[in-house]
Amino acid sequence: MKQTTRFRHESLQDSDSVKTLLNSLVDGIAKGKIALEDEDGTMVIKPKGLSNLKITASQDEKKSRISIRLTWYEDTEPVREKEIKIASK
Repeated sequence: MKQTTRFRHESLQDSDSVKTLLNSLVDGIAKGKIALEDEDGTMVIKPKGLSNLKITASQDEKKSRISIRLTWYEDTEPVREKEIKIASK
């Protein structure tokens, strides 16, 4: 596979597959290494230190969306710190 500096993947997944992929991301964050791969290429990233977490959500009659963005930098202070609560109920 071709190693890239940018990775983008989009596909339809059922809830169990989404859960498995998200759990893999959580494990990778905990271990400090996430390997992403599909038929177009591969990318390995190594999250470390403080991260900026951004979660956005929207909903209308036909479509719901949630976006999760995690950003980290080498040797910099966090942009801001806010408390967040997430419930599955």
